Amino acid sequence: MVQIDGNRLSIDDLVKVARDKAAVEISPKGSANIKRSRNSLDAILQTDRPVYGINTGFGIFADQKIPRADSEQLSRNLILSHAVGVGTPLPEEVTRAAMLVRANTLAKGFSGVRLELVQTLLDMLNCGVTPIVPEQGSLGSSGDLGPLSHLALVLTTDEQDRVEDSGWAVYKGKVLRGKDAMEAARLRRFVLGPKEGLALNNGATFSAAIGALAVADAQKLLRIANISVSLSLEALLGCSSAFDVRLHQARGQAGQIQVAKAVNQLITQSTLVDSACRVQDAYSLRCAPQVHGSILDTIQFVAETIQTEINAATDNPLVFDGEALSGGNFHGEPVGLAMDYLSIAMAELGAISERRIFRLTDGNLNGGLPPMLVDQPEAAGLNSGLMMPQYTAASLVLENQTLCHPDSVHSLPTSGEQEDHNANAMTAARHARQIVQNVKHILAIELYTAVRAIDLRLRLQPANHLGIGTQRAYDIIREAVPYEAGDKLWGPDIETVHGLIDAGKLD
Repeated sequence: MVQIDGNRLSIDDLVKVARDKAAVEISPKGSANIKRSRNSLDAILQTDRPVYGINTGFGIFADQKIPRADSEQLSRNLILSHAVGVGTPLPEEVTRAAMLVRANTLAKGFSGVRLELVQTLLDMLNCGVTPIVPEQGSLGSSGDLGPLSHLALVLTTDEQDRVEDSGWAVYKGKVLRGKDAMEAARLRRFVLGPKEGLALNNGATFSAAIGALAVADAQKLLRIANISVSLSLEALLGCSSAFDVRLHQARGQAGQIQVAKAVNQLITQSTLVDSACRVQDAYSLRCAPQVHGSILDTIQFVAETIQTEINAATDNPLVFDGEALSGGNFHGEPVGLAMDYLSIAMAELGAISERRIFRLTDGNLNGGLPPMLVDQPEAAGLNSGLMMPQYTAASLVLENQTLCHPDSVHSLPTSGEQEDHNANAMTAARHARQIVQNVKHILAIELYTAVRAIDLRLRLQPANHLGIGTQRAYDIIREAVPYEAGDKLWGPDIETVHGLIDAGKLD
């Protein structure tokens, strides 16, 4: 059971709820936070002073005073008018992650909502009601207004209770109108009160949710990349001196030292490594600690930023002891910059992996192995070997090079210039997620290619053997995809290796 109180939600907890469907509840502290904040809002409502989003319009209409009697309609109109997303629906895990982050934000106790609203979000998570949310249409400033509004359509209603205004959701594998999904799950939809519409849709929540999942995947892929470079090092009879920890301690970069140690552990007791008596290897092998290590440092930095963001109060205004302060915590700049940084780092991880794939398949560079790793040199031509997997990896690297162009440097003004500098955080997060997925495929290709190269190498040098860690990885892959001599449909085998990565069998 995952408990939320607005302060202690971890990326690991988020993954458990989003992907593993772990149950979630509000902690006693979280409940107390919500009630305290609601009492503060009630005190503010007793006064007649204008407070943004509570008794005023939104954005360019912030100077328009709204009568107290219209506060429910104000919140409902906000959700209805802002649900204008387009494109393919976001994956279920992303929407579940966003629901958890939003509930945690509200549980922090600065948003002035009722406890029942937060509990409804958690009930939806626990019962498996997942709103269908289009992936495009958010600038990541004023939060992810469009995506969060689509989410809110499902759990909120008004006096008319029109099914056509309830959005769409998935429940027990079926796509239903939001109202029908909630009724099927026996959950009550919520009539929003003062500020509650803004509390639901104001904050870079989907951006942070996508970011958290991308970070979790990136952490795993860095570990996989250390395995893949170690297998390639074995297949290419690489030099171990480049991984001597003394060398990396001399530079002092923490990630670099950690990667060198990891590779050394994987190749311990190998007799293939160093057997060619070369002085040094190409950069894609020799500089792997420097490249992988920098990426590790980047992932850790991004993880800290996202960890903070999923425990942040991000709507506007925020309520403090009877006072409502209007500010800009909804602005997605921290997430946008972090996602751009992650995108660049992960694109580099895929790029250096592809260079090793190329080296493994090039008969002029792979240390005497057959070209394209065909089974026998005389079969080259009749068989294409692993020519096309390298093409695929190269294609993904080129796509990543486009996707990793920074999104956070781009801005267009909205809302009549009231919102004149936007973060583009949601686009940055979506691109980072796609890059991470592409890198997973690239690493699967490297693992598959390196294992085949090792088979051919051991045929040439049967007296040699792998290191302790690389032998384990080799055995896991070969158990799933046995060696076959001639050309075949390589794609399904590579997808099997991809599945091993997803299932955590290798790390």
